[in-house]
Amino acid sequence: MTDTEVRAVCSLPDRPEQRNHVGGPHAGAMFTAAESASGGVVQAAFADLFSQAVPLIMNGGMRFQALALGDMVATARMPIAEVARVRDELAEGKRPEFFIEVEVASAEAVTGLLSTHWTLKPIKR
Repeated sequence: MTDTEVRAVCSLPDRPEQRNHVGGPHAGAMFTAAESASGGVVQAAFADLFSQAVPLIMNGGMRFQALALGDMVATARMPIAEVARVRDELAEGKRPEFFIEVEVASAEAVTGLLSTHWTLKPIKR
């Protein structure tokens, strides 16, 4: 966490069993790494609220931008201002929704982008 964002990183090492027909990681492996990084941001930003609300991913869409070869790193980010908005809405009794953007990159290029749509569902007691 920085002054401006919450960030989480998930690595996807280059392994032969994860390669597809063109020698890169399978799309599903890239999606999983990116979604895991997204979940890491949710954990980092809202773990103290999990007794009040359950985090649920509502949607996730991946855009593949370049041939992925070699080791990959998925980096998810959420602006601090957005974290504050979500916390405020939950405190007001609402069910906040939010997006987390994830960039998947090799050492050479950004190879994919994942946009995830989350909610914090209040726990009814």
